[in-house]
Amino acid sequence: MFYDDDADLTQLDGKTVAIIGYGSQGHAHALNLKDSGVQVVVGLRPSSDSVAKAKEHGLEVLEPVEAASRGDVIMVLVPDELHHDVYEQIRDGVAPGNMLLFGHGFSIHYGEIEPPADVDVALVAPKGPGHLVRRQYLEGSGVPGLIAVQQDATGHARDLALAYAKGIGNTRGGVIETTFRDETETDLFGEQAVLCGGTTELVRAGYDTLVGAGYDPRLAYFEVLHELKLIVDLMYEKGIAGMRYSISNTAEYGDLTRGRRVIGAETRQAMSDILGEIQSGAFAREWIAENRAGQESFQRMREEQAGHQVEVVGKELRSQMDWIDTAFHE
Repeated sequence: MFYDDDADLTQLDGKTVAIIGYGSQGHAHALNLKDSGVQVVVGLRPSSDSVAKAKEHGLEVLEPVEAASRGDVIMVLVPDELHHDVYEQIRDGVAPGNMLLFGHGFSIHYGEIEPPADVDVALVAPKGPGHLVRRQYLEGSGVPGLIAVQQDATGHARDLALAYAKGIGNTRGGVIETTFRDETETDLFGEQAVLCGGTTELVRAGYDTLVGAGYDPRLAYFEVLHELKLIVDLMYEKGIAGMRYSISNTAEYGDLTRGRRVIGAETRQAMSDILGEIQSGAFAREWIAENRAGQESFQRMREEQAGHQVEVVGKELRSQMDWIDTAFHE
């Protein structure tokens, strides 16, 4: 693990960092670096809704290729599916000796972007959403992160990546060195099998089981979705064993004796199959093709899922919970 004392922020002295994109991660990186004393410019299309926000935050905004030309370090923080097209826009601004940085390794690992041999290519990936990266920085702490060096043209890529990680607060929480391959494949697997795909399907299956058996949909919502935060928070703070210590003996016994019946051999095989698709590049090819076809299937599935009864019931219940901020989502 690398911490503040292992990183030298002066590596960024005299350098300009160009942040391409100003979404969840982009705004946090740009503002944290600015507050760390680093010269920052933001690359955005003139029509982007984020231009006004970035300017309000005191940042200089340029068109993407101009920002890349100004930058010694160019961090690409747009969605994965836009990386190829955005790189085509900024590539003329990437000069020999520059560093190309990414917040996720997808486009490099799967060949969507092929940088020239005379630039450094590295990754700095906070393990938390952008609002948390910003908030914890302001509180004097920081979320942990990952760094990886894919190409070290200057011989200083690792030191510069660590300096960037320090500038956004990652070294306060601890930074692990990895590879583009490992970061990309483990990140995709976590999202698909556990954090997003696995969790949402488990919640919906539990909800459908209870409602199908005749129970009040509101009770089903509370039992399988609302209370999930309690369990996840306990696991986040204390690990699985700590969570089990904090729940009732009845709940723990049910966990220990029934959990493997839900997540059994079939599910574990499905997880293995999903990992294989990630490792082989099959998922990446599927997602790239989906985007080049206009995201028709993606948008259809998104709309279908948004209409599930657990969403309808949940929205109504959350509207009565004045302690939950639902404005961002609803």
